[in-house]
Amino acid sequence: MNKDISAAPRPTFKRTLRRINTTSIVITMTLIWLMLCAVSVVTFKQYAQKNLELTGATMSHSIEAALVFGDATAATDTLAMLGKQGQFAQAEVFNKRNELFAHWAYESEANSERFNLMLSHWLFPKPAAQPVIHNGETIGQIRLTARDSLIGHFIWNSLAVLTSCILLATAAAMLISRHLHADVVNALQNIADVAHDVRTNRNFSRRVPDERIEEFHHFAQDFNSLLNEMEQWQTSLQAKNDQLLKTAMHDPLTGLPNRAAFRNRIHALMGDSAAKATAALLFLDGDDFKDINDTWGHAAGDCVLIETAVRLVEFGGKQHFAYRLGGDEFAMILIGISDEPQVQRICSGVAQQFSRSVDMHNGYLTPFTLSIGYALAWEHDAVETLLEQADKNMYLMKNQRTKTAI
Repeated sequence: MNKDISAAPRPTFKRTLRRINTTSIVITMTLIWLMLCAVSVVTFKQYAQKNLELTGATMSHSIEAALVFGDATAATDTLAMLGKQGQFAQAEVFNKRNELFAHWAYESEANSERFNLMLSHWLFPKPAAQPVIHNGETIGQIRLTARDSLIGHFIWNSLAVLTSCILLATAAAMLISRHLHADVVNALQNIADVAHDVRTNRNFSRRVPDERIEEFHHFAQDFNSLLNEMEQWQTSLQAKNDQLLKTAMHDPLTGLPNRAAFRNRIHALMGDSAAKATAALLFLDGDDFKDINDTWGHAAGDCVLIETAVRLVEFGGKQHFAYRLGGDEFAMILIGISDEPQVQRICSGVAQQFSRSVDMHNGYLTPFTLSIGYALAWEHDAVETLLEQADKNMYLMKNQRTKTAI
């Protein structure tokens, strides 16, 4: 079964850097430990060899008299006395005929450990030989074998001390490394946080703080400059989008929301049962607007439309919303309606707004009225039936005005 790799948790940079530092430090310190151990053992081998040879040279003077007088007992006693001091494990004295003259060996209570034996045989594969000289003539030879237990004990102690020092150095190096890398990690973390916030939340006002490391400080400044440009670009783009949206959804002459905005609002209203239960729709159409255009021109007609929009907005306030559908056709969505008589009172109030003549800004005033038809939102299930009812009532009102005028 294939596993989703992207679902696996990703390690953080801090954790990765810490892992890399720890691994590199451990490997480095391990190599250093191995190198120091090898150098220490080789150095100890040379030192122990010289020390054993020096012991043999010293013993040759003590054995000289015993060899001269042929006193093997005295020679054995001398070997035993020096051997009990732990300088060697075995000593053999040979006369000038290479015959064994005296012998002493250290008797351990337990068998030596295999490691100590191997170490002793590696350090001293052959006994250290030292001639015994009397009056310039070689009268015998001393052969000494190193004591493996002392060698192993010394090696173990040396390795333990060396290992402890390496461990302490490793811990100190890791602490120092983490302290030195803290600024790097913090700098990268700050940059990553800002970049993530900008990408995810579009927060272009976020900035990277000043960093202590010079290279990261310059990088943060460049990154902040880029964010400044992106913020300006985003602000400009948002302003253009707002302007385009306003242009697309508003009538350029009157400033009222246009037919597209009206369609969006009425569909949202009919889809909200709570809002629909207290809403109504007015369709308003200018009376004899064509005569105004034909008599006074389109500039005068535009002044009438603008004034109509102003009066509708003043009447609606923040509760009812006016729209220009095109030409001299307007609509108003009523909010917070409780019954039909309230709608009828609102229609009378709108008509009252046009009892005053309209200034055409050409030195003349003209009367202008609206034919108003309404429909109650809660009586309809579809937008189209609501619009048809309001439009039908509006034309009924217009026809009544026409008959009355005749």
